[in-house]
Amino acid sequence: MSLAIKAGTRPPWVGLAAAVWVQLGSGNPYTFPLYSPTLKTVLGYSQQQITLLGVAVDVGESAGILPGIACNKFPPWVVLSFGALSCFCGYGLIWLSVTRTLDNLPYWLLWIAHLAAANSSAWFSTAVIVTNMKNFPLNRGTVAGLMKGYSALAAGIFTEIYSMVLNKSTSALLLFLTFGLPVICFAMMTLVRLCSPATALEDTSQNFLFVQIAGVVLGVFLLATQVLDSTISLGKSVYYSFIGIMVVLMLAPLAIPVKMTLFPSERKVVKSVSDPLLTSQSDQNVLEGSDSDQNMLLAFGEGAVENKRRRPRRGEDFTFRQAMVKADFWLLWVVYFLGSGSGVTVVNNLSQIGYSQGNGNDTTLLLSLFSFCYFVGRLGGGAVPEYFVRSRTIPRSFWMSLTQLIMLVSFLLYASNLNGTLHIATGLIGVCYGVQFTTMIPTASELFGLKNFGVIYNFMMLGNPVGALLFSGLLAGSIYDTEAARQGVAACYGADCFRFTFLVLAGVCGVGAVLGLILTVRIRPVYQTLYNSGSFSVR
Repeated sequence: MSLAIKAGTRPPWVGLAAAVWVQLGSGNPYTFPLYSPTLKTVLGYSQQQITLLGVAVDVGESAGILPGIACNKFPPWVVLSFGALSCFCGYGLIWLSVTRTLDNLPYWLLWIAHLAAANSSAWFSTAVIVTNMKNFPLNRGTVAGLMKGYSALAAGIFTEIYSMVLNKSTSALLLFLTFGLPVICFAMMTLVRLCSPATALEDTSQNFLFVQIAGVVLGVFLLATQVLDSTISLGKSVYYSFIGIMVVLMLAPLAIPVKMTLFPSERKVVKSVSDPLLTSQSDQNVLEGSDSDQNMLLAFGEGAVENKRRRPRRGEDFTFRQAMVKADFWLLWVVYFLGSGSGVTVVNNLSQIGYSQGNGNDTTLLLSLFSFCYFVGRLGGGAVPEYFVRSRTIPRSFWMSLTQLIMLVSFLLYASNLNGTLHIATGLIGVCYGVQFTTMIPTASELFGLKNFGVIYNFMMLGNPVGALLFSGLLAGSIYDTEAARQGVAACYGADCFRFTFLVLAGVCGVGAVLGLILTVRIRPVYQTLYNSGSFSVR
């Protein structure tokens, strides 16, 4: 079978540029530490109540099963609309409470408001990740790394807006989240859509490299300006200059479709396909009215669709129920759960870790370092495995295993409490934690297909809040409180505050690394089929 596709026909790069802005908005849960102190002072909440609101944020951010189901039934703009509505209602209610416009709201209602507000992140992320992975089926790891990487940058962007534009006003920040994010979402939603997938012979490497470099420059800029702002006093004019540069860097991915418009390619790209996996049917609801060649190419992008005469094989499209009975599904879930669960424990306790190890009360630099390294891990976790999966057919799960070994060493550094190791361990954990996200996502799509990817991916994501509950809430929290009570202080100080937790997490990462290697050996034949002689090969 031969498919002739003209390069640039309905190119997906406009949607990718728009998705970057949506992903930046999906990082809104990172704003909780910025306004949570106001909840404590204005509403009189205890620290335990604030902690439970933080749990609501974690659960809402990761509860993406409904968005995943919606992606299979509705176009992206509908899914994004639900996210905008959730954002507006959740943050709107929090803003009304903080400003005392609605006074004496019950605590349970504020808990639900935080759940709804953070859940907008799941709707935003699911819509743009699923759409762009279908638009770039041959660059799934790179796309996942870009999307998750830009989401990680949101913490720095919101902090920059909060401190430099909104004068550290909690009510202004909540008002921005209530109205600003839905407006951005509505402005971008018509651009985030399924279109003709990029083919193997289209040169996408330079475009992706440009977007990756733009993201790195933005991340370095945010880190540098935050460190600069914390060390010297800057004027308003400097602040506005910083914001202007930040916006320009956020717009950088738009340069690709602009270039394609001003300097269109005239060459034809012909993709010859004679793969048995292409016998599957395409999603007619997505490309209704398109010609048969485009429909067939979309089917190619989504992987093999279930043959009704047999159960799907790994690498083909699975239903959620079919995937759940596979050992590889649960191996991937457990490996991700162990890696992300141990990483999120550091995230949730980073301030306390810094103080207990003698970093004082100022943890701004520690938080900025972790945020930047987390971004690097997400971006690199897409690009590096993408290279090796194509050149050596090394499954992406190998990198989950490798980074968990590095996390094991990092937790031992934490436990040792040696001078000079705090920032090294924090940076390593940030990078490795980011890799867990952006290797799990394309791995799930390659093993179980893209047709029901939204549901499968979001079920995998539940490993993060489950890990937060077990390792951060039950393990680290109880040990920290016990040691603080023994010292007779509110804030625990010394290596014993987290030492046992770090040793347990080191063991957890060791188990995760072993299971990751087992998974890698099991699925290596699948990758050899997909990338050597199968549907993802470049011939």
